[in-house]
Amino acid sequence: MKHLHYLVIFCLACLFAACANKKNAADATTLSADTIQLKAEEYGWRLSMQSYTFHKFTLVEALDKTDSLGIKYIEVFPGHRLGGKWGDKVFGIDLTSEERAEVKQLAESKGIKIVSTGVFTTNNSEDWEKLFILAKEMDMEFVSCEPAYADWDLVEALAVQYGIKVAVHNHPQPSAYWNPDLLLNEISGRSELIGSCADVGHWRREGLDQIECLKKLTNRIISLHFKDIAAKTDDASEQHDVIWGTGILDVAGMINTLKEIGFKGVYTIEYEYNWDNSVPDIRQCIDYYDQVLTGLF
Repeated sequence: MKHLHYLVIFCLACLFAACANKKNAADATTLSADTIQLKAEEYGWRLSMQSYTFHKFTLVEALDKTDSLGIKYIEVFPGHRLGGKWGDKVFGIDLTSEERAEVKQLAESKGIKIVSTGVFTTNNSEDWEKLFILAKEMDMEFVSCEPAYADWDLVEALAVQYGIKVAVHNHPQPSAYWNPDLLLNEISGRSELIGSCADVGHWRREGLDQIECLKKLTNRIISLHFKDIAAKTDDASEQHDVIWGTGILDVAGMINTLKEIGFKGVYTIEYEYNWDNSVPDIRQCIDYYDQVLTGLF
């Protein structure tokens, strides 16, 4: 019986040791991911959330989801319903200065910076200064947009005046910027505050090689709408977003290319699938991003 007593104690000690080792290993994994993200940010890369990912929810809820993913930056799309105390009021140039301050404070209370807004389009040239005032008041770094060709002189002047970068997005055709050559034709010779918000998924859906597009734009890339997409099939109506590393965009190849060309900017996560419950998918995307970064930093 005495020997049995010692055996039980020994087995319990082994069990406790195994649990402790497992916890330490889990803590080390978490620390490793945090360290990788920190190194990437020190280099000049940040992960941000495009709030359109959560457009079925209010902006208040989108901020909560972003916080739950550990993401500390967000790009808010114009028209996102605010929710909370603001009800059906939507984000955009019509917000009052008080509302702008309140929304900014709410984000900051969760450790999130509203780094940008977009994708902004308008047929009214007078709206551009309103956009830059919004960005300035909310301490944004850039605006994602698709300006009309006729508005370029105005947009450039406002970017310089307000010190806000302009990241031009590439929606599919008939967007004026679906091909990076079209953008470069418009911004060549203009302020370095002007560049690309590179939607890598749209490029591939338009039959372009997303990695070659990144190489063409080089130091003109300000931010990315980063994603992976499904292969094109006859029975699918669209090439929807998929978890990074499981689709056709060669996510690791894009990240390595961005390092090679010296990109410094924002990886904006725009996950347009599983709309009602995308957080688990996005968490896997972030895990894959961390894995790729492990070999770079």
